[in-house]
Amino acid sequence: MSISLDLSSNSLVGSLPVEIGNLKSLSTIDISKNKLSGEIPYSIGDCNSLEHLYMGGNFFEGTIPQSLTLLKGLLDLDLSHNNLSGNIPKDLQNLLALRSLNLSFNNLEGEVPTKRIFGNASAVLVNGNDKLCGGVAELHLPTCTNHGFTKQGKSNAFRIVLAIVGVVLGFILIFSFLTLYWIRRSKSKPPSTPLIGDQFLKLSYKELFQATGGFSSANFIGSGGFGSVYKGIIDQDTTIVAIKVLNLQNPRAYKSFTAECEALRNIRHRNLVKILTSCSSLDSKGKDFKALVYEFMPNGSLDDWLHPPMAANNNSRSLSLLQRLNIAIDVASALDYLHYHCYTKIVHCDLKPSNILLDSDMTAHVSDFGLARLLLELDDNSSQGQTSTIGIKGSIGYAAPEYGMGGRATTQGDMFSYGILLLEMFTGKRPTDQMFTDDLNLHNFAKTTLLVHFMQILDPTLIPNEEQSEEIEEDAINRTEGPIHRLDRLQDCITSIIEIALQCSMESPRERMSMNDVVRRLHLIRGKFS
Repeated sequence: MSISLDLSSNSLVGSLPVEIGNLKSLSTIDISKNKLSGEIPYSIGDCNSLEHLYMGGNFFEGTIPQSLTLLKGLLDLDLSHNNLSGNIPKDLQNLLALRSLNLSFNNLEGEVPTKRIFGNASAVLVNGNDKLCGGVAELHLPTCTNHGFTKQGKSNAFRIVLAIVGVVLGFILIFSFLTLYWIRRSKSKPPSTPLIGDQFLKLSYKELFQATGGFSSANFIGSGGFGSVYKGIIDQDTTIVAIKVLNLQNPRAYKSFTAECEALRNIRHRNLVKILTSCSSLDSKGKDFKALVYEFMPNGSLDDWLHPPMAANNNSRSLSLLQRLNIAIDVASALDYLHYHCYTKIVHCDLKPSNILLDSDMTAHVSDFGLARLLLELDDNSSQGQTSTIGIKGSIGYAAPEYGMGGRATTQGDMFSYGILLLEMFTGKRPTDQMFTDDLNLHNFAKTTLLVHFMQILDPTLIPNEEQSEEIEEDAINRTEGPIHRLDRLQDCITSIIEIALQCSMESPRERMSMNDVVRRLHLIRGKFS
């Protein structure tokens, strides 16, 4: 009996979870024609019953995972129309059952294998990969030119290789002596050393394992592009923390870990998530283990409140206008600090509701600096002086349009993300909503709807919340104010906020507002409203 999973031709976004490797009984997985991104998880090779795998028509990137060569029963593999790069795994030609392979329209490069399925040009599609070469003649690919050595060239290359080997062996010998020396000196040191400063707590893998109940599902909070987050208790069961465990199967997770440590090393602000320590150690199986430990935020993320699941979708789980305005000011204050008041400018690069966490007082804290960049130049127009720790990707719908064309990280990129975030907070619509197709996007929708159909732009949960909050705060406003006046005041407030959001999310970076202007204007709006 074959079991299939067909999620094709939807609008699914985000990365493919590593837990897909747990679907060991599936014979068919079809997730083609969606908007999935990120790298194909290595765990896909654990689906050992898989016969048909269709992943074409998405935004997958990175290399084709070597683990696909473990699927010995695979019949059909379609990875076409993605952003995959690197070489074609040579071991794919060892899949004896493979009868069709579609790798067309990616960014693959290097030599195409020639054995087994690669010898049948009618079963292999590799067109649309301009850097591929070799393969069988029927594929009509250019000849690979990196093997044409003459005898004299081979002789010279052999001498060069011998010289390099001699130098490398010398370095290895010296390095070995130095390594032995440092191992002897560091035997008394703990196995886990925080990377973000000695003033922080020192926690080992064993302590984090115990704090989370063995990283149990009962303490699982959520997962992102680079790892999973667990709730834990430390300091003799007195302090609740959030522990972000990096998924080191993703090679970019190492860079994300470094980026977050660098970004959070010396910054302090009431609206930034507070990091308690980092852990870089070995787990119980001797494998690399990296984790970041943060202050726990009991009210979850802003995304949880703006888009609660159907079971929790009720008025008690929605935000009033004043709460949204306070959160908007909190986030703006955090970005203003990162952009203008740090010793080195920091660009967050991945601002979105799921990266805004709320504490017990509903105060917002910006989190997840896994894509952050440090700008060493004070001049935003300079193309020099930028240190990069990880490639800019951001999230679909929130990333500035110039990033999609290879633009460098700038504070204006964060301004675009903030503008989209602000529109989402007050319209209740995600930028990836199914209604946004062709040239219609959240920015254009808000711009055209604001003046003509004001009520249609509002989050449906916003008006009843405002009526309730008005009753509570009526003494602080005006006891004689009627419903019409309240609606006028609501419209003035929302209109002013949407105008700021539109200015922040302009397509041209030069036309966007600066964050210090946003903070000032939002404070004025809150003062008039409340």
